[in-house]
Amino acid sequence: MALRINNIGLWLDEPDTLLQKKAAEKLRVAPAALKSVRVVRSVLDARKKNSPRYIYTLEVEVEDEARLEQLPPDVSPVDAPPLPAPLVTRQPATKPIIIGTGPAGLFCALALLERGVKSVVLERGRDVIERRKEVAKLMRDGTLNPESNMNFGEGGAGAYTDGKLSTRINHPHVRKVIETFARYGAPGQILIDGKPHIGSDLLPLSVEKLRLDLIAQGVEVHFNARVDELLYRDGHIAGVKLADGTSLHSDRVVLAPGNSARELFERLASEGKVFVEAKPFALGFRAEHPQAMINAIQYGERVATNARLPPADYKLADNFEVDGDMRGVYSFCMCPGGIVVPTPTEEGFQCTNGMSNSRRNSKYANAGIVVSVSVDDFAREGFSGPLAGVNFQRHWEKKAYQLGGGKYWAPAQSIPDYLAGKLTQKPGGTTYRPGLAHADLNQLFPKGLTLALHQALKSFSRKMKGFTSGEGWLIGIESRTSTPLRVTRNETLQSVSMKGLYPAGEGCGYAGGIVSSGIDGLRVAEQICNELS
Repeated sequence: MALRINNIGLWLDEPDTLLQKKAAEKLRVAPAALKSVRVVRSVLDARKKNSPRYIYTLEVEVEDEARLEQLPPDVSPVDAPPLPAPLVTRQPATKPIIIGTGPAGLFCALALLERGVKSVVLERGRDVIERRKEVAKLMRDGTLNPESNMNFGEGGAGAYTDGKLSTRINHPHVRKVIETFARYGAPGQILIDGKPHIGSDLLPLSVEKLRLDLIAQGVEVHFNARVDELLYRDGHIAGVKLADGTSLHSDRVVLAPGNSARELFERLASEGKVFVEAKPFALGFRAEHPQAMINAIQYGERVATNARLPPADYKLADNFEVDGDMRGVYSFCMCPGGIVVPTPTEEGFQCTNGMSNSRRNSKYANAGIVVSVSVDDFAREGFSGPLAGVNFQRHWEKKAYQLGGGKYWAPAQSIPDYLAGKLTQKPGGTTYRPGLAHADLNQLFPKGLTLALHQALKSFSRKMKGFTSGEGWLIGIESRTSTPLRVTRNETLQSVSMKGLYPAGEGCGYAGGIVSSGIDGLRVAEQICNELS
């Protein structure tokens, strides 16, 4: 009999060998009655300062199930695995085309293949290993390749910005996405961790293995293949036209280009055949602190250096009314033991993100501290129409580039100076390359957004004492938190105005991270296969 046991706790000074004993105690049987014990989930509970502990979920096999007259609380039978999806019975007349090799595009191609449908996948950037060279150039001397960078290229924006697999959504496909990465070489620990993380050093290797397997089974993958136009026929998608003039024809196109495909979004908006609308997003700065400081705040001084504890993270959020508008301010993409990286896709525009490698061994921690912005905010700055959010982004990215002095140097300011509106403390230690330019970040963003950020930082300092000390820096700007527009779709996951076009993933407004984007790609593939069936 296989059972799942929840809420088995171990203090830091307790060895993992105690798990079998504690599981047996909960079942009220002898430890020898358990034929096997397997950890299926491990979560660090650090809510009580100086007394963190790990909480485990176990799966055990019981020698004699008759001895269990009634299952105790927190114990349940292990559910049987779901049956595999049936193969399609009808092949499409033309292969579906998938635009983008981010999680939505790759997982869509994989799910179609699992149902017997081979697709054509197009990527404007380079493959994930070659792309690393472009990323290195940008960080080394500010040399930007607009076609292959932190956002464009195989693996999407997440490949070189941390590789976190944690998600707030509750969907049965969450497990499938994580198991797929593990199957293609990601560390097996991601199957257990409550906050699974691959790391920017290992995720590209997993992405490459996935792509090579897709190709081996008949999927076409083309790099340096930027889609400039969508082709239409009588209200139905007919294919795509590439930057080199090549046309590819299909009656099913999955649009998963990521949230920075501005040229393509501009084309769609100007043509007016595919309905696009502006949507809210968030922007702000990257906050960088010494990791040792965050450890002490989150875990407590007494245990902060315990070797069994990972680099601490944090999650902060608050809401404020500023000039009649409610503003949500929150931490975004927190990277313990990470670095701050440049993420522009166009010359003359500055933006940042965070990343960390699998070991999370940097001496610094960083996170976006961002405030929500609305369509009304776009209008106040003079931007309207479906591209209002895109133009709002560009406006502040250009200002940040100018404030940094060019070559993707980031404008930066100590948190106390930002709150005081002055420049006294020059930039100190940082992970950001190419470099920091000492500047007053209060020159960026409308007054209402700045006031909300000020209030939030003070609130966060009450929750995390020391957060606004002189050891913390704000680095500008964080503006690609999510897409600033939505390619609207209906209940069949197709564009409301163009049959056969399936907007997908974060770039089209339907996800917010690696896992949710992968899930959206799986959902689109299921929809296509159901139509074919």
